Amino acid sequence: MSITGRPSNGSSDGSVDAPANGSSERSTDAPANGPSGRSTATPANGSADGPAERSADGPAEGRRRPGRRPGSADTRGQILAAARETFAEKGFDKATIRGIARRAEVDPALVHHYFSGKEKMFVEAMELPINPENVLAAIMAGPREEVGERLVRLILTITSEAGARQPVLALARTAMTNERMVVMIREFVTRALLNRVAESLDIPLIRMEAAFAQMFGVVLMRYVLQLEPLASVDLEELVKLLTPTIQGYLDPPR
Repeated sequence: MSITGRPSNGSSDGSVDAPANGSSERSTDAPANGPSGRSTATPANGSADGPAERSADGPAEGRRRPGRRPGSADTRGQILAAARETFAEKGFDKATIRGIARRAEVDPALVHHYFSGKEKMFVEAMELPINPENVLAAIMAGPREEVGERLVRLILTITSEAGARQPVLALARTAMTNERMVVMIREFVTRALLNRVAESLDIPLIRMEAAFAQMFGVVLMRYVLQLEPLASVDLEELVKLLTPTIQGYLDPPR
């Protein structure tokens, strides 16, 4: 028997026998299980050890979902642009992370990588100066009887900086002539901010809305219409003037 494990052609010296057709090359008709017992047949998608060919883009190319781009230097900007369009089109409530990812042509996992949630994405997409989580933490960080002062001071301090208040005022102006913008802002302010503060203070939502409406009106009069002396009065004097009224809204109903 030869070392290939196949019967010899009568040779007794143990040498490897040539095929019967006399060719010195291996026959292309050799069995799938070659001399070493290992398959010599090449599967349609490559060798037994893996693909015979790899894409020029690397081994992950075959696993990448069509139409999805991996992260890049501008992925965050692409997501924010898609978020602005989606929020304006669908409003805050109906906009979804998956829908924003689809518009940005990225995997939803990338959206979660850059943004911890829809609220933070909205804040950044609209360039708002406040984050609902930070507002809630600031308002609740202290005695209940001083919550009105903290809210007044927070809003007046934030809007005292031109760069911070301009996006808010721009949204307000746009909302006056754009119904979709009205829906988007109303849903965000209600769901992400007013509801949460009202629940934390255990007061009816109407009370929180009244407090917010008064503060928003003060900001408009102070910086848009620039009514004097409201426009130029010292911030601390304004805090002292407004605090009792806002505190009255936020106290538990009797």
